Amino acid sequence: MKKIIFFILTVLLVVACNEGNKKASGLGLDTGIEKRIDSIMAQMTLEEKVGQMAQFTLDVIGKGGNVYFSDEPFEIDPAMLDTVIGKYKVGSILNTANNRARTTEVWEKTVQAIQERALAETGIPVLYGIDAIHGTTYTAGSTLFPQGVGMAASFNLDLMKEGSRITAYETRASNIPWTFAPTMDLGRDARWSRQWESYGEDSYLNAQMGLASTLGFQGDDRNSVGSHRIAACVKHYMGYGVPVSGKDRTPALISESELREKYFEPFRTSIVEGGALSLMVNSGIINGVSTHADYRLLTEWVKEDLAFDGVIVTDWADVQNLLSRDRIATDYKGAVKTAINVGIDLVMEPYNLAFCPTLVELVEEGEVPMKRIDDAVRRVLRLKFRLGLFERPYWSRSEYPDFGSSESEAVAKTAADEAITLLKNENNILPLPANARILVTGPNAHSMRTLNGGWSYSWQGEKTEEFAQDYNTIYEALQNKFGATNVRYEPGVTYKMDGQYYEENPPEIGKAVAAAAGVDYIVLCVGENSYCETPGNLDELVLSENQTALALALQKTEKPVILVLNEGRPRLIRKIEPDSKAVLQLYLPGNFGGDALADILAGDVNPSGKLPYTYPKFEHGLITYDHKPSQNIDGKMEGAYDYGAQTSVQYPFGFGLSYTIFEYANLAVSKKDFVSGDLLTVTVDVKNTGTVAGKEAVLLFSSDMVASLSPDVRRLRAFEKISLEPGETKTVMLQLAADDLAFVNEKGEWTLEAGEFKLQAGDQIAMIHCAETRVWDTPNR
Repeated sequence: MKKIIFFILTVLLVVACNEGNKKASGLGLDTGIEKRIDSIMAQMTLEEKVGQMAQFTLDVIGKGGNVYFSDEPFEIDPAMLDTVIGKYKVGSILNTANNRARTTEVWEKTVQAIQERALAETGIPVLYGIDAIHGTTYTAGSTLFPQGVGMAASFNLDLMKEGSRITAYETRASNIPWTFAPTMDLGRDARWSRQWESYGEDSYLNAQMGLASTLGFQGDDRNSVGSHRIAACVKHYMGYGVPVSGKDRTPALISESELREKYFEPFRTSIVEGGALSLMVNSGIINGVSTHADYRLLTEWVKEDLAFDGVIVTDWADVQNLLSRDRIATDYKGAVKTAINVGIDLVMEPYNLAFCPTLVELVEEGEVPMKRIDDAVRRVLRLKFRLGLFERPYWSRSEYPDFGSSESEAVAKTAADEAITLLKNENNILPLPANARILVTGPNAHSMRTLNGGWSYSWQGEKTEEFAQDYNTIYEALQNKFGATNVRYEPGVTYKMDGQYYEENPPEIGKAVAAAAGVDYIVLCVGENSYCETPGNLDELVLSENQTALALALQKTEKPVILVLNEGRPRLIRKIEPDSKAVLQLYLPGNFGGDALADILAGDVNPSGKLPYTYPKFEHGLITYDHKPSQNIDGKMEGAYDYGAQTSVQYPFGFGLSYTIFEYANLAVSKKDFVSGDLLTVTVDVKNTGTVAGKEAVLLFSSDMVASLSPDVRRLRAFEKISLEPGETKTVMLQLAADDLAFVNEKGEWTLEAGEFKLQAGDQIAMIHCAETRVWDTPNR
């Protein structure tokens, strides 16, 4: 009888496995990996499973006085490692110790010790994650690229992908296989402190840059990432970048149509087209619902609608925040229950070791289903298998000889070149003559910290000067380019480097004015000191009073002022822009920003960046380029009342000048009349009519002329960056899926309506017509 029962159970198990393998195959899973996961999970205790869902910060297991800080030099505390790995079976560690970068040798020793203890305890390797944001942030000697907003300004997807590939290689060289990047929050509010981490205000630009970054990090085979690649974690899902107050981690109000059409799209693209292996949740609240407690957004929209088979991880301490900040739970136990049941797989609970026994208790009490635990653990183990950690949980730094190589740094320099955006060039004052005598001034003129911004060797970037001594500040780069005797430095205004990011020392504007007497040009470098996340909140968007006063005083000298903006978000400059002869936006260009600026000022590099956001002119005049027609109406309506609105901006989205002129001609579309499912091919001729070579980002916009919901005035639909020699013409071909012209209606349905559409590239316009209306009965096109 026992043999018969055993036989029946075996048959049922085989059938179940076969069905599971069929499902796995249909989702693009590796059936071999799934079988290995089945075998491991069958032997795991509840405590071991819960441990796989926990992630703690490195300082918890470092030698030192408490869990928040460690002694230097850093060493792992065997007793704490025994507690975290031995007692609680924790499956993931993140971050660096004491908020500072480490050498690859320290990383190798640290990760090896963690992995050896984990393998001895459970046989399951630890998943180590890091914020490798614009390069391998927390590794000394790594290659740092422009921050996300600068990469977006390049409009160069190949550069984005290659930069992420290099970052993946150097993060692997640090014995770390997982990054919490790319950041795809739409930077649609200039007040927000993390705008510089985003790819700007546009949904399509964010989607394409995020896709390129994901593929650069992971490669083409998501089931076998490889020893030179790492797992991406697309973040912060979603709507994080538009808090009503402008303050970090505060509530957002987003319409259902915009949530689906704009904010969801970059994440959908990276998951569906890029195969992103993990996703991090927005710390805030959307339409009154804490995102970490939103079953609809986490499980229905992502796991069900997209068949996402990766890991959903919380942001820093955000389960605790459901209790202490959002007050949607009466105790920690209730917060854990809520987060896990809505679909969280891995909890970034940096310090609170109570998470593990709390979740075990919830499962034993039936408050969290075992099915939910098994799903989460399967996802975590799947990621570890895809990263090859079961085969090689740690490796030697010597296997990565190209770490920090000159070839990698050359890519970072090119990225800085192509990011910098020329916004004004009155009377072609730029480029400067080779023998120009220059005063370099302003608080950003002689600082590597300001060039890099936050997430640079430390969280707030305040340790950058310690690690970036081998690179050139703007002042040093201009000395190298124009000659040390031709370049003077007198800052006039300086930051209080040991204070808050916005604090400045008492100004010495008179010294800068006096120094201008003996020069031909003034390069005024203003903007912001480094900051990150909540510490970067602000109360005024206008440039600081000291910096504004410095600019006005220098302009009175009648020496031509070249205004250099080195800032994470657009600070208002309307008082000083008119009398500036040239304006350049550096964003946060990384370690090669000074050299890139020097080459552009000298004319050795032709600027080609374009604004990835709308640069506002007034504090209460914030607007995005894809606004509704009623938000910016020229003229006055007839009759007694005027219900129009006008918003003046400093510079529009997509704006950027060059040292040459590009002319557009012959815009053509393969189909003037189209229907859903069609692929439209758009061609346009672009000619360099000037005397110097240049690069041009060709942007294709669409406008829905009439729609049942008031349409956006224009939307970016495609772009490509090209290089043109003087006199050269190229025909640029851009693909546009007809279904991309759809919008989301008030019911949350994708809708492509019959009617006229306008396409525009440069000054060229073409009209096309949709012949019939289609409404999708699924949430995704």
